[in-house]
Amino acid sequence: MSTPRYLTQSQLQARRRRPPRGRGRARALALVIPLAAAGAAFALQGSSPAHARHPANHAAAKVPAQPLSADGLPLARPALTLSGISDPNRNPIQLAFHSPPRAGLLFNLTTGQVLWERDPHERLPIASLTKLMTALIAVESAPPDQPVLITRRAADANGSKVGVLPVGRHVALESMLYGLLLPSGNDAAVAIAQAIAGSVPSFVQRMNVEAARLGMGCTRYSSPHGYYDAANFSCAADLAVLAHVDSEQPRIDRITRTLEAILPFPIKGGKLYLYNNNPLLIYHYPGTTGMKTGYTIAAGRCLLATAERDGVRLGVVLLNSTAPGTQARQLLDDAFTRVYHVPAVPEPPIPSGA
Repeated sequence: MSTPRYLTQSQLQARRRRPPRGRGRARALALVIPLAAAGAAFALQGSSPAHARHPANHAAAKVPAQPLSADGLPLARPALTLSGISDPNRNPIQLAFHSPPRAGLLFNLTTGQVLWERDPHERLPIASLTKLMTALIAVESAPPDQPVLITRRAADANGSKVGVLPVGRHVALESMLYGLLLPSGNDAAVAIAQAIAGSVPSFVQRMNVEAARLGMGCTRYSSPHGYYDAANFSCAADLAVLAHVDSEQPRIDRITRTLEAILPFPIKGGKLYLYNNNPLLIYHYPGTTGMKTGYTIAAGRCLLATAERDGVRLGVVLLNSTAPGTQARQLLDDAFTRVYHVPAVPEPPIPSGA
């Protein structure tokens, strides 16, 4: 190829130093393509959500935070699934009371089917229904013959008491459980807490851990007896779960269905006479199987009761009720006869307001 006439000698030398046109283009493309790819990736990255730009955030966003109990502990799945809850218009029982309880729940103790409800998730003081958790911790922790030392603090407890606990003596745990669950002894609750956990605060901590383990999301305990209402509360839904768990404990089931007990006891006369406060037991409602009453000024009259007929096991929770016995009877009667078609049986009347 001849050199064009219009190129000077210096231009010719500069042209010779310049790389061939094809090779320069290839090198330019080699630089442009990676830059273009990087630019595309950057553009895609810029158009993605923030969590896509940060894999750690993306993973965190996919994993929902674990729910916490009222005491701030990780909450497990409930030990009993309450089916149909929070849909009162579809409840099989549509009973309306003239003076309704503040909250309540009627449910199948075996399946968890909700039959009637009133504000089942409202957090309320529960008074001595607290002792159903105290009893559960006790039977899970120690055998019936475990000795329980009666301390001065236990004997001096306020509110309802067994009343004759001998300070400095040891009493079998099973006898203390009868004192806890029948006359609702606050003194028995303190003695049991100290014997099981070493101190009342340590025992209360275990109560809250157990509540979270059972999936009781609206429950918090501040004492083993419920006499003090501050920071001690639950809801009807959680108490239904606790009733299910307690009913599967033979020791608790046996005690709470007992109307009266005479126990050997290290006191003058050698015997302790105890009587149950449950109005369904007192007035011999057919099929009653437990469980517990409670009362403080703040909590009002509370009842968690269970009953069984023809293999159908039901539970009812009433919080701050003006007549827990009669209201529980009405609810249970309707459920047995109208929902489960259990034949009605003769039953003694329960006095109005009981």
